[in-house]
Amino acid sequence: MATAAPERVEQKPAVSSATQFLRPHLLKLAPYTPIEPFEILSARYGRKPEDIIKLDANENPYGPPPEVREALAKMPFPHVYPDPETRGLRRALAQMNDLPVEHILVGCGADELIDLLMRCVLESGDKIVDCPPTFTMYAFDADVNDAKVVTVPRLDGFKIDVEGIRQAVAAHKPKMVFLTSPNNPDGSMMTEEEVRAILELPVLVVLDEAYIEFSTEKSKVKWVQQYNNLVVLRTFSKSAALAGLRVGWGAFPLEMVEYIWRAKQPYNVSVAAETAACAALTNMAYLDKVRNALVSERERLFAKLKEIPFLEPYPSHANFILAKVTQGRDAKALKDGLANRGIMVRHYAKKELSGYIRISVGKPEHTDALIEVLKSM
Repeated sequence: MATAAPERVEQKPAVSSATQFLRPHLLKLAPYTPIEPFEILSARYGRKPEDIIKLDANENPYGPPPEVREALAKMPFPHVYPDPETRGLRRALAQMNDLPVEHILVGCGADELIDLLMRCVLESGDKIVDCPPTFTMYAFDADVNDAKVVTVPRLDGFKIDVEGIRQAVAAHKPKMVFLTSPNNPDGSMMTEEEVRAILELPVLVVLDEAYIEFSTEKSKVKWVQQYNNLVVLRTFSKSAALAGLRVGWGAFPLEMVEYIWRAKQPYNVSVAAETAACAALTNMAYLDKVRNALVSERERLFAKLKEIPFLEPYPSHANFILAKVTQGRDAKALKDGLANRGIMVRHYAKKELSGYIRISVGKPEHTDALIEVLKSM
């Protein structure tokens, strides 16, 4: 007599979905929208990279000093892990900024330091103050770290609302305030009095100076010796044209930086990145020349944009200009129309900036091509 085969029991998987392992707040996280590189733009618009004028990411079109490529070609130990303390670069930065080296920490771009600071300072549910429109990475990283964002919008002309920040700190007890000077996306500067007023509040102030080289103001990195609630962030992406190698640095209060060191990844800055940054600092004459060329072109671009009847440009202290799109024109359509002609500019979907475009300062020939296309539109 044949034995009946045992009935197969359908077993449920031990895990119904991989998302169950994620922190719940991340399931609601809106993705950051980065700028796309030449090779993607080339495929999308059917143009060679050299035929695309990229004015959408505030990159430096002149590139780094020649010493950078030479140093990268001669790197002796790319197979060995980098110096976890980036001592060579930190010594150079300390000497250049007349700041004790102990205050300085280098990151994989200033973006890494923003996230690192939040991970070290904020617990779930803690608050930061954000002053939009500004660099959107502050609010994005706060969301990643499950922090709450207290918004203090800027006043007319993108001026920082010091009294609004003062009231927000009193009412919401945030741990951090993020300031950007020059501000991205409009290029406005904070006054020394405004920065000092906010530093008087019981909150950690993070001052992002990514574009300070293009202004006439001095950096406030040395202020960290005076204020134990101030962190100043800088970058090699803009003036030194090393955006692709990701090198940023920060000046921190001594009481804080010891613990930030403990939390950072040990090999966060690659051998190539430190080599390139150190090489760039050996040719300050080149960096100054390029900086002056971009500032001069910024003023020419501003004057040319004022001639376009449907644009209202804002004065800038950075390497970009924000322009309001007027006369009933759609800013997104204008951005797309320029892209179809091979010129990339930045448009933001956020409500407060939906009627604007931001244009990076390029070379004179880039300005000429942009203005020609704008006039034809």
